[in-house]
Amino acid sequence: MSGADLSGANLPDADLRYADLTGANLSGTNLSGANLSGTDLRGTDLRGANLGGTDLRGANLPDADLRYADLGGTDLRGANLSGANLSGTDLRGTDLRGTDLRGTDLSGAYLRGTDLRDATGRDDWDTLVAAGAIR
Repeated sequence: MSGADLSGANLPDADLRYADLTGANLSGTNLSGANLSGTDLRGTDLRGANLGGTDLRGANLPDADLRYADLGGTDLRGANLSGANLSGTDLRGTDLRGTDLRGTDLSGAYLRGTDLRDATGRDDWDTLVAAGAIR
């Protein structure tokens, strides 16, 4: 499914474990409650997608575009989000333990209640919060 155009699709609770969705267009897609653990989403367009409650453990998301997506309550433990764009993304209550966040854009992201223990690649949490870049 690499490069597929699934923009606006309604796929709640879908089982897409270990799927290859590199470069796919999933903008505006409803994937709430889906299982995307181990899925390859490199360079995927997920702008405005509903990923609330989704299982993304160990997913590969470098350079993915997640601007304004809903990731509330999502399990991203051990995922690779290096270089991803998470600006304006709702990450409230998300589990980001052990996630790779090198080079991610978190400007305007909502992080209340997010578990960031052992997340790597960001030494600037205090600076981002103080500047109001993340909430």
